[in-house]
Amino acid sequence: MECKQALNETRCTCTYPGCKHHAICCDCLHRHKAKRQLPGCFFPPDVEKTWERSYEAFAKLVQEGQV
Repeated sequence: MECKQALNETRCTCTYPGCKHHAICCDCLHRHKAKRQLPGCFFPPDVEKTWERSYEAFAKLVQEGQV
């Protein structure tokens, strides 16, 4: 399967500067999974900017009805 990096670029909401996985979703997912995290695109913009991407942080947002 070919990477749709150009299309992903228009959708990627990650604000982490210099991320080498930006818009390369398969690499991003594997990187975050290895760290027990979710990618920034799973989070609302205000939370994504905190770079707190843990499973626990996401679960809290779900409980609060923010995602």
